[in-house]
Amino acid sequence: MEEGSGILKEGFLVKKGHVVHNWKARWFVLLQDRLLYYKIVGGKKESSPKGRILLDGCTITCPCLEYENRPLVIKLRTKTNTEYFLDSCSREERDSWALDITGAIHAGNPVQVQQLHLQKNSFKLPSNISLNQIIDKMHDNSNGIKLTPNTRQGSIYKESFTGSKLVDWLISSSFAASRLEAVTLASMLIEENFIKPVGAQSVEAMRNGDLAEQFLDDSTALYLFAESYKKKIISKEEIHLNILELSGTIVKQGFLIKQGHKRKNWKVRHFVLRADPAFLHYYDPTKEDNRPAGGFSLRGCLVSALEDNGVPTGVKGNVQGNLFKIITKNDIHYYIQASCKAERSQWIEAIKQVT
Repeated sequence: MEEGSGILKEGFLVKKGHVVHNWKARWFVLLQDRLLYYKIVGGKKESSPKGRILLDGCTITCPCLEYENRPLVIKLRTKTNTEYFLDSCSREERDSWALDITGAIHAGNPVQVQQLHLQKNSFKLPSNISLNQIIDKMHDNSNGIKLTPNTRQGSIYKESFTGSKLVDWLISSSFAASRLEAVTLASMLIEENFIKPVGAQSVEAMRNGDLAEQFLDDSTALYLFAESYKKKIISKEEIHLNILELSGTIVKQGFLIKQGHKRKNWKVRHFVLRADPAFLHYYDPTKEDNRPAGGFSLRGCLVSALEDNGVPTGVKGNVQGNLFKIITKNDIHYYIQASCKAERSQWIEAIKQVT
């Protein structure tokens, strides 16, 4: 075991393979000088790391927009020029990992670490760049911002983007040097009627008088190009998902390990808990498909922790522990593992709050 007691952070990330270029969920452990990653077999972390990334001389790129269908990737390049691509489940989780990894890389330079946490208080658009240029580049088919269907209040907007995605794009395109600068710049685009908010959350923020707070750096706030400001509702024939299921507010999301219904094997899944209506969906993080792999209504469901002394009835495999069970009103049993008791308690409490 290499972990020792100096663990700075640990959790699931999805890593691109070096030999076979597929994506696999791995358990990552951040130490002072290295990042270890482990395979999960049968629902349990292996005792020895699958690999390690040495942080000395490492550079980090966040946001990294090299993968169109994976907007939450961090890129690490070691001093031997080996590149690692790590995907996360949310913008908040990605930024937390990026900050902690950057802090470990620069741990020997306290001044540099302090500067990482400071943001500029003022921002002016360079004189050689106009807002029209930014919008033109946003529309570019190759390097522009990627437009996707998003649901708000039961309506689906076909060609839209989230606030955090625009902030990522502005930074990666070198129009802004920090998230604060990008938010200010995006607010200017709203002021000049280049983009418009849709959905209650982003529309309400726009009514705020402070320019710096008109635009939301948020993965749930939604925006459109002004010229396409139309409610484009996709019919049931055009989309295979139930619009109502995915229209609820995201309450909690993260990686958990789920037991399959048929093969009874354990797989890491990206779970998303929504309220009004209350649904729990899970996604395969190794696939570049934004459609859920499964999901169910939480109305009338029961959720409870399972004791860690022995393997409960219905659970197969050599599991890690921290299990909980959800029983739907149709008496379907879902067995799920959290990474620790605290995380299990948080998920159980969040599910109970919406049911």
